[in-house]
Amino acid sequence: MKPALSRYSVRQSPKQWTDFAQGQPLAQALESQFNLWWPRIFGYHLLKVGNLSCDIDTSTCPIKHQIHLATDHPKASVVADPDDLPFIEHAVDAVLLSHALEFTQDPHHVVREAHRVLMPDGYLLISGFNPYSLMGLCKLWPGLHGRLPWSGRFFSVARIKDWLQLLGFEIIDEQRLFLSPMLTETSHFPTLRHWSEHQLSYFGSAYVLVARKRTLPLTPIKPKWQLKTSFQPAVKGISARQGQSSAVDAVQ
Repeated sequence: MKPALSRYSVRQSPKQWTDFAQGQPLAQALESQFNLWWPRIFGYHLLKVGNLSCDIDTSTCPIKHQIHLATDHPKASVVADPDDLPFIEHAVDAVLLSHALEFTQDPHHVVREAHRVLMPDGYLLISGFNPYSLMGLCKLWPGLHGRLPWSGRFFSVARIKDWLQLLGFEIIDEQRLFLSPMLTETSHFPTLRHWSEHQLSYFGSAYVLVARKRTLPLTPIKPKWQLKTSFQPAVKGISARQGQSSAVDAVQ
């Protein structure tokens, strides 16, 4: 597996959705997708990691205690780094990582930390930017490297799924949405965009992954004890031949 940690340094991180062109419509599209899952998730603690996750509306989630974790956000109830969560193992029932992996130094470690604090069968919800999209192709333009969201690193859905499966997650849903290059503040052809999102959803600018932490119990394998015979097969064969020879000599 190709390591995510490299010499790459995050130039700038978003503090709110309006730091992106069309960031607010994107957040609304993600909320609509997440709302399909919140009513199915139960428990005591929901952890929202990162500035953008803190701004996602999760009011439809039945979990009442919702923890907002960020390094610099007015809604943050816990100030900490996403790759060093100040919680014990198996502490929360669900974790939301909304566009948190693109703007961290070691995104794979962020996923491992989410796995560590999740309860068995807990839910992990991830959203990110799709590199195989119109917006992802714009990253090839050098003039956009210092501008959000292209200042971050984009990871493909296949790579994120690889990380999750190696940690023992079960992928239960995958969606792509919001087909837009996100170069301007408004979409000039909203009707065309809505049509394209249904016909060309694979090339959507964003994706949503829903995974569940699975823990398999370890069943000890009992050894099959075999009693060794007191005679070796070669010895028994020789004894049998010797016995036949003795019988023949006696008859003669």
